[in-house]
Amino acid sequence: MLRWLIVLVAAVVAALSGVTAGYAAPPDVSDQDKAFLIGAHQDNLAEIQGGQLAERQAGKQSVKDAGRKFVEDHTSLDDQLKRVAEKLGVDLPGKPSEEQQAELRQFAAKSGTAFDRAWIDAQVTDHRKTLVSLDKEVSSGSSLEVKNLARDAKPVVQEHLNLVESIQSGE
Repeated sequence: MLRWLIVLVAAVVAALSGVTAGYAAPPDVSDQDKAFLIGAHQDNLAEIQGGQLAERQAGKQSVKDAGRKFVEDHTSLDDQLKRVAEKLGVDLPGKPSEEQQAELRQFAAKSGTAFDRAWIDAQVTDHRKTLVSLDKEVSSGSSLEVKNLARDAKPVVQEHLNLVESIQSGE
């Protein structure tokens, strides 16, 4: 009888552990964390597309080179972000925001010096805003993983800002 009871208890425990493992609650992710992930993903998508435009349409080699660097770096940052978002169950949009798409269309209509000036000016503004967003997430986000993502992205974004400011001041 004792042997039967042990087998029964073991079977119930095994069955319940399988059921609960399949229905584990997702980690706690605040609305701020979700908004950060979505916004940062859209920023990355816009930076990748804008960088590709810079590679094709810029007049100065320094702007073309910055575009290539942005494509590489934002692709890498976005790959990390997508892994965190997937793990946390946050759905990401497939394209930049409407505002970002409108800005990209404006860049696409320019080439040479006109492109360089418009793109570099926008990059200075956008990267400054991104640094503020990163700082906000690091200081007041809820998810340690999302906060670490923001913290790790900050030096890359700062490097980009330094780069575009140096190109801007050299014009």
